[in-house]
Amino acid sequence: MDYQSIIDKYYPSENELRRILLVHSRQVADRCLLIARKHPELRLDSEFLEEAAMLHDIGIYRCDAPSIQCFGSEPYICHGVIGGEILRQEGWPRHALVCERHTGTGLSRQQIVSQHLPLPPDGQYEPESLEEQVVCYADKFYSKTRLDRERTVVETAQSLEKFGQEGVQKFLKWVDMFE
Repeated sequence: MDYQSIIDKYYPSENELRRILLVHSRQVADRCLLIARKHPELRLDSEFLEEAAMLHDIGIYRCDAPSIQCFGSEPYICHGVIGGEILRQEGWPRHALVCERHTGTGLSRQQIVSQHLPLPPDGQYEPESLEEQVVCYADKFYSKTRLDRERTVVETAQSLEKFGQEGVQKFLKWVDMFE
């Protein structure tokens, strides 16, 4: 897979949104690759990790998030589903799952319904494979609004409190697995 050609197709212009996407995605990919090197016992697919990390936010351009130069019409929480649609159309269904499953520490059907999230309630939005979990985990350390900063484990756990204690506990389990 040539992830850069997919990025170029959907982000053809040199602009701030493309820069934000590329910097953030590279940060996530580098952390994923570091985890794969540190944990050979997990037998992670490093090539897939890099591709999926570079593409996990491919759908942001269609969302309304002006603070990161996204001027689309969809709610930002939909960027994973949008990315999943894009990557399925491109012929990469395994990569599409990473897009759909990286928000927070994953979103349960119960969260979607109880919080009235604008996502199809019949979807599966929780990371399952180890690679999906690693990308989701690595993503939590980097904000697209503060590209110059990497969160600590404590800061990351605090940032997840808005998703509930279940998400924090899942993250802390990942800390034990991946650090």
